[in-house]
Amino acid sequence: MNDNDKPKLVGLDIGTTKITCVAAIVNEFGEIEVIGVGTAPSLGMTKGMVNNMEQTVNSISKAVAEAQRVAGCKLEEVYVGIAGGHISSFNSKGIIAVKDNENRLITEEDKERAMEAAKTVNLPQARIITQSIPQEYKVDEVDGILDPAGMVGVRLEVNVHIITAAENAYHNIVNCVGRADLSMRDIVLESLASAEAVLSPQEMDSGVAILDIGGGTTDIAIFCGGVIKHSAVIPIGGNNVTSDLATVLRTSFKTAEDFKVKYGCCHSSLANSKEEIVVPSLGGFPQTFAFDYLTSIQEKRMEELLDLACQEFVNSGYDELVNEVVLTGGTSLLPGLPELARDVICRPARLGVPHCEGGLASMVNDPRNSTAIGLILHGLRNDKEASPSFSDPGGKDGSFWAKAMRRVRNFVAAD
Repeated sequence: MNDNDKPKLVGLDIGTTKITCVAAIVNEFGEIEVIGVGTAPSLGMTKGMVNNMEQTVNSISKAVAEAQRVAGCKLEEVYVGIAGGHISSFNSKGIIAVKDNENRLITEEDKERAMEAAKTVNLPQARIITQSIPQEYKVDEVDGILDPAGMVGVRLEVNVHIITAAENAYHNIVNCVGRADLSMRDIVLESLASAEAVLSPQEMDSGVAILDIGGGTTDIAIFCGGVIKHSAVIPIGGNNVTSDLATVLRTSFKTAEDFKVKYGCCHSSLANSKEEIVVPSLGGFPQTFAFDYLTSIQEKRMEELLDLACQEFVNSGYDELVNEVVLTGGTSLLPGLPELARDVICRPARLGVPHCEGGLASMVNDPRNSTAIGLILHGLRNDKEASPSFSDPGGKDGSFWAKAMRRVRNFVAAD
């Protein structure tokens, strides 16, 4: 089977500033190989929400067309990331009586009924559940169970992390994907997708928070004991830094963004107090600014963002579980951010980078692609039925599927 005939896993990250489409296959060695990458400026989006359907559809189409050109094949089904200030989450509990079969064995049907019970909650008007993720189960008096299938019991409880979205914002994303002639296999909170790509199982077990800092929003997820505990979205991102610079420099947003990419820094220890930067103003006249002064502008904005993240940790009730912070997303590349995060959050902090091998790895091993790569991993982890090639009837450790899942577990960046 050549690469064009192999099943494709496609991640579509619809960000505020950029849309990224990454296509991959799983080869015969169980390795994920990226075969196509496409990006396009994200027009028609504000803070993760659609404000212009036509522009968003066109941007999606451009990113997908580029990925198709590189891959040399048509891409039709995608896993989509969702974010935005309209996203909220909470934890819920579902309790059922185990069906009275011969031995009171808990079945997959029992697990599904418990999940449905947890989702039977009163939501505010015009909100819908987009994801429900089991955290742990309790069988009779025994708790901390990750999978109760096959166990014997009378009463089954499940703790579930539920993510909701504004119904109109959700359907706007879905409609844009459909109008771009794509079929959506699943929609995933972007911080959870990014976590798939940059967090190790050990980090998720010991207690970690991921901050996926994009252009318009910062997506937060807290993990401990190997499961999601809390998620949230802060409506501040890299664009806020750019806007501050544009105001201070009295220049255009584009010029300020170019400056941030070339000279950006958000930690005073890295700033050269003697260096000066020349920037053109809106009138075209050159202006001279001290590098450390411009660094202080960026530092203040990022301090605000990190302070809000700290407050979110506290408000969630899981602050004490966070032993490490992992930064990813395009704005995480701002020099000095890990150092600033360590100062503000008072915990170890590192940059989270997805790690691919083979294929177009060099094009995607970048924090800006964490969500798109994570969406691919989500597809691999959760959708064995995407193709018969992914099935594993025997369940042997040496099978194709087992090899692929081992690759998923190892598909994270080293510290």
